[in-house]
Amino acid sequence: MFIPPSAWFTGFIPDLPTPFNAADAIDVEAFAALCERQVAAGVPAIVVCETAGEAPTLSPAEQELIIRTAVEAARGRVRIVAGAMSNATSHAIELARRAEAAGADAVMAVVPAYNKPMQEGMLAHFRAIAGAIGLPVILHDVPSRTLRPLADETLLRLVESRQFVGLCDASADITRPMRLNRLLPAGFRLLSGDDVTAFGTITSGGDGAISEVSNIAPDLCRTIFSQVRQGRLQSARYLHKRLIPLIACLSKDSPAALKSALSVLGLMSPATRLPIVPLDAAAHRELVRAFAAIADEELIDSVGA
Repeated sequence: MFIPPSAWFTGFIPDLPTPFNAADAIDVEAFAALCERQVAAGVPAIVVCETAGEAPTLSPAEQELIIRTAVEAARGRVRIVAGAMSNATSHAIELARRAEAAGADAVMAVVPAYNKPMQEGMLAHFRAIAGAIGLPVILHDVPSRTLRPLADETLLRLVESRQFVGLCDASADITRPMRLNRLLPAGFRLLSGDDVTAFGTITSGGDGAISEVSNIAPDLCRTIFSQVRQGRLQSARYLHKRLIPLIACLSKDSPAALKSALSVLGLMSPATRLPIVPLDAAAHRELVRAFAAIADEELIDSVGA
């Protein structure tokens, strides 16, 4: 049964990392376990093959394997959003088609990095991807990585097509929901793409966050979102404040810090692919300190040995 994205593209949605084994191959078993952990926590959706997933280092076949693994692990209990990340439109289309064939529920397409396209180029890029598939498309605006932002005016032209159902906004502009909500179609979802500004975005009218910290503390993130929506801002702020040191560590060295944190929980290897390298000893100690302080308050699962 088709469930419109407006019903599930909300709240804290984890951007899953891609586990690698000692041979630098995808650790399918570990990845399936990460998916199951998030399903059990009641997340509305899972994002794969995106920023935390080190998508630029994955071959198309590896991306397809990850998406199929996520789809099989979810078994329809949560929705799977697959990244189609490339600064070549033809390659992004290929990835989007593979994602659709692998069973994804939606595709996330990012503003092309390095090329610095004009707004008309972004418009044509996203429309070409949407036109090649039958899935909903979520836009991803991350100016810190792409140098050029997706302008509000370009977004409003894109959403004339109802195939564009949401925006993952990593611009750090927490006023964007207040500015755009009255102009966007009913059901369009605007989520933060940055844990550092997620709380501000949500309290300003945003619909949630594509999140790295939700990989570690999905229950806590869900509680924070629920309390904001219920108007319990003091309680929500307290819980979010406890997460800030961990969020700072994750944002400083993404996604190596996320993988290191999940390895502390015994959920995956901290291995990364070049040009990302694992955390050095000092950064790992800082992460463990932030992590342990939250675990001591029983806000997340106990830290392993």
